Parts: sequence; structure tokens; C-alpha cells
Amino acid sequence: MAAAFRTVEPLEYYRRFLKENCRPDGRELGEFRATTVNIGSITTADGSALVKLGNTTVICGVKAELAAPAADSTNKGYIVPNVELPSLCSERFRSGPPGEEAQAASQFIADVIENSQMIVKEDLCIANGKLAWVLYCDIICLDYDGNLLDASVFALLAALKNVQLPSVIINEETGLSEVNLKQKSPLTIRKHPVATSFAIFDDALLIVDPTAEEEDLATGTVTIVTDEEGRLCSVHKPGGSPLTGAKLQDCITRAITRHKEVKKLIDKVIKSIMSK
Repeated sequence: MAAAFRTVEPLEYYRRFLKENCRPDGRELGEFRATTVNIGSITTADGSALVKLGNTTVICGVKAELAAPAADSTNKGYIVPNVELPSLCSERFRSGPPGEEAQAASQFIADVIENSQMIVKEDLCIANGKLAWVLYCDIICLDYDGNLLDASVFALLAALKNVQLPSVIINEETGLSEVNLKQKSPLTIRKHPVATSFAIFDDALLIVDPTAEEEDLATGTVTIVTDEEGRLCSVHKPGGSPLTGAKLQDCITRAITRHKEVKKLIDKVIKSIMSK
């Protein structure tokens, strides 16, 4: 009977749970789904991570290549993020060129990288005007069940912390670059941005880490990105219900708490890898 009611009147079904300050999956309104991270999953990448947020599964692989810096920024490298939502991750996506949601997610990731200054592009320069690193960050969703942005930012951060770049010098006699694969050093991560997403129900109620079903029923969503200093890096709100200043402050406070949880999880996994 409950399953039939959920199918016919999904919003009303949710409202009955929300009145009791809980959700159909048993979570409280401010509770995240179980989160796991696996670092170094792709051996052919220069850095990688797989993140599971409930059923939502995202993998990020980072490939580092050498290129000449742009003429207007001779002392900077490049970071090129790309989010893919293949048809295998959900029936809502189709094969072919990137859809609107994938393009919006790619732009969001690019904005987070820029606004948070997690990587300073000057750090990717090897020789001014001659040589710099290009980091291709491919984020692929393997299983989609809502809250793609949180999982993508988490996977990107964990993958970048896994990157080891070889030593590169330019031979002054020949002018050619010489790569020493035996001498590698980790990427300099300046800031650690973490995203926390909320769904807004009936223009008033906030629930954290929405599933795909909750996102579809919500009247709006908002994503807050903070760094380890509690600094606000980004607020992403693609239309929908407006938020009061007090509600937005509640979101930021929860996002700061979530940042500590995510940072602790990444540090724990990196520590376990280092000790092997």
C-alpha cells in the first residue's frame, strides 16, 4: 500500500515523513548518506579517486601533460575539468554529446577551482613562457542517485591529493624538456574546498544530501562550498525557491561541519595508503 501511495503521490508521501523530521530512507533532515572514498583506483592516471555518497558513485582521474603556457599568461599552467554523465549511470541521461546537466556541473567544478584557489596555476608553470603542466580532470558518474556536485568536488579533491608529478627540467643546450619519472613530487594543494548541497521543500524546509528522487520533488536546491578555514568559496543556486539570510546561514554552518567530516575521511584514507 505504501509503495503504491509513493508512486501515485510522491510529494505527499515525502511530506508525511518530513513532518516527523525524518526521510523515507530513515535519515534525519540534516544527515548525509554513508560516504566512502578510495584513492588511487586508476593505475593509468596520474591521480585518481572513487567516491560513493549513498548510491551516487563518481570516479575522478587526473592526467598530467606538458604544454606551452598561453601567450597572455606565460607563468601559468592549465586545469581542465570535465564532468561526464553517461547513459549507464541513470536512465535520465542519453548517450552522445554532453547534456545540459553535465555542462553545468563542469562549469561549477571550474568555478570551484578558480574561486577556492585550491590549485594556483602559477604552481603548474615549469619554465616561464616555455613549459607548464596541463591537468585534465575527468569526473565520470558511474551511478547517479542525486547530489552529483558534492560527490564530484570530493572526488576531484581526493584525486588531486593523489597526483604525483615527475621532475621536469629544460636542457639549456638543446632547449628540450627532460622528464625524470623516478623523481616525483606531490601536487601543491593550497585549499581544500568541500561542497554541501541542500534541497528546499515547499519553499521552506531544508534537507541535506538529497537523493535523485528528493531533487525531483524539491522546489529548489543550493550548494555551499567552503574551505578548511570556514571561508565561503561559492554559493551555487540554480533558480528555484528563494532562501532567507537566516536559512542561508544555517546552510553555511552545516557546510563547515561537513567540511571537517570530509577532510577527516580523506586524511584517514591517505594515511592508510602511506603506511602500506
